[in-house]
Amino acid sequence: MKNFMTKVERFMKSEDGPTAVEYAVMLALIVIVCIASITSIGEEVNETFQGITTDLQTANGAATN
Repeated sequence: MKNFMTKVERFMKSEDGPTAVEYAVMLALIVIVCIASITSIGEEVNETFQGITTDLQTANGAATN
């Protein structure tokens, strides 16, 4: 347990702690931007496929009549 506390104390005194927090914040922001982008692109792709489905159904209906 003392060894663990020594490592924690050394980590808190070093400059690595703030750097790790900065990297974590940057990673969180990157993940948020990626999720927002994927959601937006996914919605557009879904709309495109819905349009294609409608066009194919219309064309199939016109071909059978």
